[in-house]
Amino acid sequence: MEVVKSMLQSFKLAIKSIIANKMRSFLTMLGLIIGVSAVVILVSVMMGYMNNMVKSFMDMGANTISVNLVNMPARQASVDQMYDFFNEHRDIFSEMTPQVSVSGTIKVGSEKTTTTTVSGVSEYYGKLKNYKLEKGRFLSYADMVSRQKVVVIGYYVASKLFGSPKAAIGETIKINGSAFTVVGVVQRQDKTQLSARGSDDFAFMPYSTAGQLNGTSVPDYYIFATVNTQVSNQAVELLKDFLKTIYTQKETYFVQSMSQMLGEINKEVALMSTIIGAIAGISLLVAGVGVMNIMLVSVTERTREIGIRKALGARKGVILQQFVIEALVTSTLGGSLGIVLGCIASPTIGRFMNISSPANFNAVLISFSVSVAIGLIFGYMPAMRAASLNPIDALRSE
Repeated sequence: MEVVKSMLQSFKLAIKSIIANKMRSFLTMLGLIIGVSAVVILVSVMMGYMNNMVKSFMDMGANTISVNLVNMPARQASVDQMYDFFNEHRDIFSEMTPQVSVSGTIKVGSEKTTTTTVSGVSEYYGKLKNYKLEKGRFLSYADMVSRQKVVVIGYYVASKLFGSPKAAIGETIKINGSAFTVVGVVQRQDKTQLSARGSDDFAFMPYSTAGQLNGTSVPDYYIFATVNTQVSNQAVELLKDFLKTIYTQKETYFVQSMSQMLGEINKEVALMSTIIGAIAGISLLVAGVGVMNIMLVSVTERTREIGIRKALGARKGVILQQFVIEALVTSTLGGSLGIVLGCIASPTIGRFMNISSPANFNAVLISFSVSVAIGLIFGYMPAMRAASLNPIDALRSE
């Protein structure tokens, strides 16, 4: 009970000292406020950016595997061979599609888009990407076989060229001068804005038609989807073993699963969080030196007061406790204000960057803990100096 009363008294004295020296106390806290808020803001914004990037990869499908091929006249994997392999391992793979890139302009009358991503894909592509249709239908197997000139477009393309998805169905668009009929419009992907080069700016045609348009009969890019992410590594090995029978050089084919890429990204996220937190933490260290300097000044100014208290019987531990608690209160208040500033600034900065960056709980917890620890560590030396003063020498000081 006596200890609690003593600590409460020391706390009251600390508050009185802070109030009596408002400007000095604020300047002492300022380093902690800046340091803590910097840690919270930098880590939160960086995590928000990384999470946004990871979400983009997740939207592509965590269970997908990309296959890049370098086809040569003597050695090439045909579409039929790839489909035979896919059908042979339906216990591992759920979907597969060739993908053929088409560079060009989409035009309807005088309206045109030069930013739209145009690709040739199979009938599996919509399911593989979890696309839902706003209007019309997706590509079919019959479109692939007969090389139909039909196209499925994104919400942005439909809105820009025709005004609405409903108006786009059945209309004709020209891609590199060839006429295509719009048979479907994919539901809007980006709920915040429709923009050129955005996630709604695309057009899909049958891969067989795209190959004819490009003059390439054999696709060099495929996307496989596994039944679940647990079999991704097994699927990668199966694909590599299969391609090894066709291509003699490893450099002519490249297989990578999205789950592997996500794993690498998560490692990078953890590393970047540590580095940024450490850089921001340097400002906390500087703030700690500031706390120690101010506390030393405080001890010097109150030397006579300390001498009087010791002459009246105050023990060394009581004096030590008083100054440690004063440093602790200062650092706690500074850390709390820094957290409030960081929690307000992080989402605000995120909105300017078009990302979601709420204050990161771990960053808040760590930065606050460090600010409290700074109060204890950097406040201890001045407190020990005050507690060790000789009462006679302290009374003589002016």
